[in-house]
Amino acid sequence: MSNQTGWWIVLLSGVGCYSLKYAGYAMHQRWFARAGVRRMIDLLPVALLGALIVVEAVANGSAYDVDTARLLGFAAGGVAIWRKAPFIVVVVLAAAVAALFRLA
Repeated sequence: MSNQTGWWIVLLSGVGCYSLKYAGYAMHQRWFARAGVRRMIDLLPVALLGALIVVEAVANGSAYDVDTARLLGFAAGGVAIWRKAPFIVVVVLAAAVAALFRLA
């Protein structure tokens, strides 16, 4: 891919994102008043972030890779979140567990 092609992709992606954001503002508020739509809007970001977390936990590039150390670090971070640990503690704990199991 040439440098110019890369910039066109960035430019078109930016226009697409802005268009989607504008479409959300331009929609009639009556559409958002329905209970089913409101619930979907509230839950969709959580589902997307959850899917992203799972993909990052089990994917390596373009293939799935079940890496035991990574999954154990992921599990340790999940337990720390469940125990309501501060974010920095969650990140350091998950990294430390993954690193220790990689050394073993």
